[in-house]
Amino acid sequence: MSTLKNFVQLIGNIGSDPELKSFESGKSLVSFSLATNEFYRKADGETTEETQWHKLVAWGKTAEYINTNCKKGQQMLIQGKLQHRSYDDKEGNKRFSTEIVVQNCMKLSREAQPA
Repeated sequence: MSTLKNFVQLIGNIGSDPELKSFESGKSLVSFSLATNEFYRKADGETTEETQWHKLVAWGKTAEYINTNCKKGQQMLIQGKLQHRSYDDKEGNKRFSTEIVVQNCMKLSREAQPA
């Protein structure tokens, strides 16, 4: 059960084409966004859709798979963990970021869905 302490599983649509970065060490990093949608009924009976946007990153072979096979609009399932980090921006201000580090993924649609 210790592996379930920091576990995230999402099904959503890729919001931007993955961006691959390669480092001198030979490691690869891909970053992209994923949108998840929830539908609920308001008190007046109207159905409403709420979209949440998630920042995702993946390393190594997972990054290369996502970069090669996944495009904006495609639906996918991801499993990973939450990661919080801080960094200094170009002006020297401390910024904070929460992202999901993808450990496993699977495409659920072959082609991007039309907007």
